[in-house]
Amino acid sequence: MTDHVSRVSLEDKLRKKLVDLSHTVENGLVTYKGLPAAVITEYMSREESRHHYAHGTEFQIGKIEMVGNTGTYLDVPFHRYHNGIDLSELRLESVADLPGVCISGRSDLPNDVDLFTGRDLAGKAVLVRTGWSRHWLTERYFENPPFLTRKSAEFLADCKPALVGIDSMNIDNIHDISRPVHTVLLGANIPIVEHLNNLEEIPVRDFRFFAVPIKVKSFGTFPVRAFAIIHERTVGSS
Repeated sequence: MTDHVSRVSLEDKLRKKLVDLSHTVENGLVTYKGLPAAVITEYMSREESRHHYAHGTEFQIGKIEMVGNTGTYLDVPFHRYHNGIDLSELRLESVADLPGVCISGRSDLPNDVDLFTGRDLAGKAVLVRTGWSRHWLTERYFENPPFLTRKSAEFLADCKPALVGIDSMNIDNIHDISRPVHTVLLGANIPIVEHLNNLEEIPVRDFRFFAVPIKVKSFGTFPVRAFAIIHERTVGSS
């Protein structure tokens, strides 16, 4: 009885907060230069729908045409490897309700191994905060964005995190067309989330991370509604 009262008392003093870590997808959005913009239109307007339903009943049906690399998105091994798991084979445990670690990276230099050494990263969503998301929807966003090095990817692969994410345009150096970080991490079955947002609003640790795409066969990349759950003490609690 005492243990139950203690648990309830503790829960009463904590408030659950959800933090949106995604960018908005809108008509005309270009996420990566060279890839087509998202096209969002109506398949059926509310006015058109009235011909199909009872008086006073109407619906809107939207239509979207986009590449998988649109907005904040998840890469799975099939994105890089023809025999890698695709979105339909992705385990929910690898992208949902993950213990998170948010690491402050650099916006002006490559992010190397030193960012990750001495940390417990196994089984966690490792998110690298560079602050680059502040350039979203500007030309600056596409110009020399921060990235991880091959050595950092190899170190992370050895640490076996559940997932690695970054608030930059690409987790790789956009000038290195061998894409070593994608090659290493996806080769180790570690999903990648790029174009994260609002990482400054989450703590270094003690949060849960979600980045769940829909199940699509023979697809390796898709937008996600990435978010974190954190618990804050309520006003007046000690």
